[in-house]
Amino acid sequence: EVQLVESGGGLVQAGGSLRLSCSASGFTFDDYAIAWFRQVPGKEREGVSCFSRSDGSTYYADSVKGRFTISSDNAKNTVYLQMNSLKPEDTAVYSCAADYGPCDSDYERLEYDYWGQGTQVTVSS
Repeated sequence: EVQLVESGGGLVQAGGSLRLSCSASGFTFDDYAIAWFRQVPGKEREGVSCFSRSDGSTYYADSVKGRFTISSDNAKNTVYLQMNSLKPEDTAVYSCAADYGPCDSDYERLEYDYWGQGTQVTVSS
């Protein structure tokens, strides 16, 4: 069964850190773009970051650049999103998604093959 599962969300004060995990089963990340998205009620889903294991490319939304870092653990078939210096506006449901092929600057508009269920991140002020 193809599945993506996110974990690591929670409640944190502004300025704090969280690390989200996206673990895959039923396929490997080797040839896929793995992206993190976030969404709050009443707003469109926003691309946060994308990582391609094949070429090591990474992309970040301007709003998180310098604060968030995407990485992977090949042995665990897991992609992480390290979130530092969190702000209240980072509050959202964070989901990971996979699309065959590498990331590029249009990663936010790709039609992703697989999605996780999402994990809630709440940043208090």
